[in-house]
Amino acid sequence: MATEPAGTGPSAEARNAGDRSPGARAVTPGGEARGAEPRGAEARERARTRKASNGRARTGKTLNGRARTAGARRHDEARTPPAAAGASPADPAPGARRLLAGAARRSTGRAVLILLATTASAAATIALPAVLGHTFDLLLAGRDGAQPWAALCGVLLAAEVLLDALTAHATGVTNARSTAWLRNRGTAHLLSVGPRRAARFTPGDVVTRLTGNAAEAGTVPATAAASAASLLTPVGGIVALVLVDVWTAAVFLAGVPVLLLLLRVFVRSSSDSVTRYQRIQGDIAARLMEALGGARTVAAAGTARRERDRVLAPLPELDAQGRRMWQVYGRAVTQGGILVPLLTTAVLAVGGVRLAAGQLSVGELLAASRYAGLAAGIGAVVGQLSALVRGRAAARRTAELLSAPRVRHGTRRLPPGGPGRLELRGVTVVRGGARVLDGVDLTVPGGVTAAVVGRSGAGKSVLAAVAGRLEDPDGGTVLLDGVPLPELERAELRREVGYAFERPALFGGTVGGAIAFGAGEPREETVRSAARTARADSFIRLLPAGYATRLADAPLSGGELQRLGLARAFAHAGRLLVLDDATSSLDSVTELEVGRALTRDVRAGTRLLIAHRVSSAARADLVVWLENGRVRAVGPHEVLWERPAYRAVFAGTDSGTDSGTDSGAGTDAEAPGPPGPAVTGAPGPVPGGRGRTGGAP
Repeated sequence: MATEPAGTGPSAEARNAGDRSPGARAVTPGGEARGAEPRGAEARERARTRKASNGRARTGKTLNGRARTAGARRHDEARTPPAAAGASPADPAPGARRLLAGAARRSTGRAVLILLATTASAAATIALPAVLGHTFDLLLAGRDGAQPWAALCGVLLAAEVLLDALTAHATGVTNARSTAWLRNRGTAHLLSVGPRRAARFTPGDVVTRLTGNAAEAGTVPATAAASAASLLTPVGGIVALVLVDVWTAAVFLAGVPVLLLLLRVFVRSSSDSVTRYQRIQGDIAARLMEALGGARTVAAAGTARRERDRVLAPLPELDAQGRRMWQVYGRAVTQGGILVPLLTTAVLAVGGVRLAAGQLSVGELLAASRYAGLAAGIGAVVGQLSALVRGRAAARRTAELLSAPRVRHGTRRLPPGGPGRLELRGVTVVRGGARVLDGVDLTVPGGVTAAVVGRSGAGKSVLAAVAGRLEDPDGGTVLLDGVPLPELERAELRREVGYAFERPALFGGTVGGAIAFGAGEPREETVRSAARTARADSFIRLLPAGYATRLADAPLSGGELQRLGLARAFAHAGRLLVLDDATSSLDSVTELEVGRALTRDVRAGTRLLIAHRVSSAARADLVVWLENGRVRAVGPHEVLWERPAYRAVFAGTDSGTDSGTDSGAGTDAEAPGPPGPAVTGAPGPVPGGRGRTGGAP
């Protein structure tokens, strides 16, 4: 859309009232004229937008008799977008399989060791009853040669103990490394998808998925290897029982189908309850994090009890699913515990009859009873299956973190020595069915300071986010020095575009490390110079260890926190610096000092300033006036200040429009005129006579 230079174009109200005829022409940032949409087409588009917006379901239910907080609504919206991101509800299962396959590939050596160790242990376990029975027969018959067989029994017992110890050690290491890999991959992916896509998961839910769920999913490779080998023991017991005596084996095999049916029912029943249990855990964690984030508000409102009830509201369902999960497990163990002794007793009964008939020896009967016990160990596989079911359910939740597509970067570089010319061409951002930015066309010349102003909800912070590609627009293109941002290398983009925020998050361990944190590693002198520019050096020197003070030991006010955020941005300043209300907590004197030092001590470039103070807009080279997601006008502050509607932006009132009257004055003197060109990056003074000085915010 065309932007309106101050004092030259018709008001937004006039344009919306019908000044766009089919023959009207709009001017693009490059100065090219284009035909405007016919009024009927625009009306149809607006009607479609309103219909989509009105038709969007609101899911904010009331809890404890009150409306949900904005954070709770964000949580609800974040829980549903897999489909919005291009994933269907069935996608997590294949994603979980791929995730577990990746963890298994990175644990192949240790998994093979577990498999070999458990297989060898199973072989020793299977061999022991036969050797023990033969030794017993030799001893009862008084024959020679029983001593070597007794020694072999000791060797097999020792081998079982050592192999089990090796399996336990390898399992612990494999679980730890698989869990670490899952957590690292989930964290890295979330950080690579961008803030907007990552926001679909609430912090509490992310913590649950990357801690408890990842830990359970990390046990799957070792458990799968151990489970494959653990089946050898009951299968080997059955084979050995057949070799010892066919009749006792036939009695045991008659009950095997019932055991297998029990295992099948257990897997089906427990899978659903485990999935529900883990989901509710994540819901409680999300509510708790939300409550902790607003702890001061809760305390001030005196609603701690109500908030506690809201956080713990899912507990009854969690309790129900937990009981169901353990009931399924207990039922399977109980049924197996009844069936297995019955089968063993039947084997002993048949074996006793055959012993009395002289068809079995005492040692063979002993071996048969032991093998029946080993074969009945198929019921013990319930524990392994339970771990696999829990791990697979947890892997599905962990895999959902990877469903959001990564931000893709190109391979291009910016032209050397570019001034930082910023262009937005038809930029549109849609959130919740509403257009936050609606076809914004804007060019900010290189080397100037542009203040973006507008009422709350006008789209200022969203414009700041797309300007440096913290998020991608749903339509349109953003260019820096003529290069579309998606085509830039990641390192090039982050090196040349810096940000400072209203509430900066500090990383790095120490105060100095927090300033140095970012793309590249600035020198110590650069860090200190940036701190001086941000007027942070004075209070940093008063800290116990100065720049080496741990962040946890540095009591920082809101203004000091902002100054550290500014210092970090100044230390990494490139050709574009975006200040998203980054001076809101500074007093007027400090803000003025920071602004003056910025133009003198920080690398020259373009500054995009999200401004709420009239003083910030007054010191900028030009002002971008946003209204309802569109650029209403661009020009110097002193020219725009003549408009009552512009003054009302800072006054926080609805009084005054371009077509109305000013309080205490007559009719607004502005007269609609022909539309003028958008601000371009041509060198020379900007409209109103203010030169491209890179003025302070």
